[in-house]
Amino acid sequence: MGAGHDTVAAELVRRARERGDTAQAVDVLALLPFGLGTVLRWFYRGSVRHFPWAYAAVYRLFLRPGPGRRPSGTPLARLAGGRLCELAERTGADVVVPVFHLGAQLTGHLRDRGLLPVPTVVLVIDFEVHRQWLHPGNDRYLCLTEDAAREARGNTGRPARRCGPVVAPDFLAGTTGVPGAAAWREMFGRLGPGRPSVVLSAGAWGVGSRLDATVRLLTDHGFLPVVLCGGNQRLRRTLSGAPGVLALGWVTDMPGLLHAARALIDNAAGQTAVQALAAGLPVVGHRPIPGHGADGVRRMAALGVSEVAENETELLEAVRRLTAPGPARKRRIAAGRALFTENADALTLVTGFADGARTRTRLREPDARR
Repeated sequence: MGAGHDTVAAELVRRARERGDTAQAVDVLALLPFGLGTVLRWFYRGSVRHFPWAYAAVYRLFLRPGPGRRPSGTPLARLAGGRLCELAERTGADVVVPVFHLGAQLTGHLRDRGLLPVPTVVLVIDFEVHRQWLHPGNDRYLCLTEDAAREARGNTGRPARRCGPVVAPDFLAGTTGVPGAAAWREMFGRLGPGRPSVVLSAGAWGVGSRLDATVRLLTDHGFLPVVLCGGNQRLRRTLSGAPGVLALGWVTDMPGLLHAARALIDNAAGQTAVQALAAGLPVVGHRPIPGHGADGVRRMAALGVSEVAENETELLEAVRRLTAPGPARKRRIAAGRALFTENADALTLVTGFADGARTRTRLREPDARR
């Protein structure tokens, strides 16, 4: 769903291959039979774009954290079980790492019933851990915060610990180490001389609430809005007609863009927000998408790595304060980057667990033969 999960999976694969390991990213939706994965993607995208109340209802019913019995995603996920088990056996996998909650339900179900001999480590990439991430059948959980790890342990009874968010190394490089940043700054300077550039993230699908109003507010008060429209060409065409606005489609040089900008206005607490924190870009949550987006934006702010602007007045105040040089900007940048510098690398934790599991299996084999 979207591009954040794919981005994390691709970076894990890149790191593993760089270390000399073999790794493969698999879309769990593609493992579902009868085209169900495509239907789910269409439904989610259509709901978030056009009927946000429908997705909010689905979130409350299936995903929202908290006590009480609710429907599980396991019956749907288990339809992909045969294909995943076959793939794990064919590739000789040592570990399976779900980075999407439907994948976590699938591997938890398979491990719980002894159908998947390969250990699983769930990498929870959301700041707000909703219930569909959590299944007691999985072996380990890695989370972005200690609070999230504590919640995973309490709900599954399985070991869980925090790890650093997974982003490509260019996001963490210093400003001088990102070649594309200078070109972006030059473009911003031509389009809005003297105007601080503020990125508005609408995700891979170009989803947002009243983005046109936010863009007008920023331009009217001396900022250069840079809108990430993703694959939503209609949104891009609409915003491109407004003076003093840079509306972008799919951006391939996100490290350069984020290193060149002054702040990010975020509506989902997804991978773009995480990449911004890595790049040293202050993040302000505003008009989040319903469900996990709203919960994640508020959780990020509670952690102190971002801020929430509930209205236009608060948004302008936050953007002015965080784009200007000074202690407020420095504090917010330091808090965001601490997520990466003070936590262990996710892949190192995954491979360490896989190595330990493989060793324990070898030690048990002689006993089994006797």
